[in-house]
Amino acid sequence: MTSKLKTTASLFMTAFMVVILTITMNAQPQGQRQGPPPAPSDEEIETMVDEIAEELALTNDQKTQVEAKYKAHFEEVSTLMKNGRPERSKMEKLNSSFEKEVKALLTKEQKKKYEAYLKKNERQPRR
Repeated sequence: MTSKLKTTASLFMTAFMVVILTITMNAQPQGQRQGPPPAPSDEEIETMVDEIAEELALTNDQKTQVEAKYKAHFEEVSTLMKNGRPERSKMEKLNSSFEKEVKALLTKEQKKKYEAYLKKNERQPRR
């Protein structure tokens, strides 16, 4: 009878450990990072600006200036992120200022298209 008791206890412990492991694994987000996404690389910025240039019909001069603004902006974002997670208000102010700088390079029609581009590519809030 002790042998049966040991076997039953062993099976119970194994089942208990499987349940705990399953709960633990499901509680952790799979493949999701916590916090804000990393700043894009120069290549990713260039791709982004190429897309913007096409949608807004930017001149070569405008494209060069917009790309410089994007690179400077994301460099500033990266610097802020190195010191921990920045305050939301600080990031919103930085983004607002950045958008104003970019819009200052655009014609009235391009500004409308840029606003539509931003809305279309807006990051969805996490739940």
